[in-house]
Amino acid sequence: MRQRNKRSRLIRTRQARASNSGASHDRWMITYADLITLLLIFFIMLYAMSRLDANKYEDITSSLQTTFQNSNHILEGNKGITGDKPSPEQQNPGGDAAQSNDNKNENPESEKTESAHEVAFRAQEKELQQLLSQIEGYIEDHNLTELIFVEDKPQGISITLSERFLFRSGNARLMDGSSPVLHQLASLFRDLGMNISIEGHTDNMPIVNSSTYKDNWELSGARALSVLRYFMDEEGLESDHFQYAGYADTRPAEDNSTKEGRQKNRRVEITVLRQLQE
Repeated sequence: MRQRNKRSRLIRTRQARASNSGASHDRWMITYADLITLLLIFFIMLYAMSRLDANKYEDITSSLQTTFQNSNHILEGNKGITGDKPSPEQQNPGGDAAQSNDNKNENPESEKTESAHEVAFRAQEKELQQLLSQIEGYIEDHNLTELIFVEDKPQGISITLSERFLFRSGNARLMDGSSPVLHQLASLFRDLGMNISIEGHTDNMPIVNSSTYKDNWELSGARALSVLRYFMDEEGLESDHFQYAGYADTRPAEDNSTKEGRQKNRRVEITVLRQLQE
């Protein structure tokens, strides 16, 4: 009888221990869930601080406060402690507004930059077209169509001056008859504020022995410099806006095999350069 009672107590004790042991096995899940939640919050804070932005930092802080106050899980798409799925507003409060504000802050600056460039470009083109019209009017009024040619090129307004009224053959000294035209051009260049290129060109005929210049390279460069010197010394234009070069016969405008072609190739080209491109 005693042995039977003893066996009954032993069985009840073992059952109680097994029941307590099964209940204690699930306790680790609570600690594990808390740890995962804290780690996730920690990494979110690290991410926020790595890209420090005052507006976004305030948004994240507000989002975390809302999450804890509502006792909702911070992972998107899962149910919280209360069993309610967090709404989009709770998951990202003010996010859309912040992104909209960022776009509004960026767009006006780019629009202002583009607008300023367009305004400057239109002002430049208006000034160049006005210059072109004035030169064309001067050429027509003084019957200089055979000696001066002007056109609008991609690099700027190009003014071609024939050798016939600028220089004698093989010489780089300006003739007296060239002063009125150069004076008129100087008056138009005075207030432009644009860079001006002066280029000397010759035909392919070799320099004669009586010339003071070794070859067409020296002659073309000296002719371009003579025009530049007139603008600076006689008209008082600032040298900062000028550049000059001599190209000899390397850039012919016409065929050098004919007399008329060689005549057109002996020239000085003055180009008012475009500073801005569309």
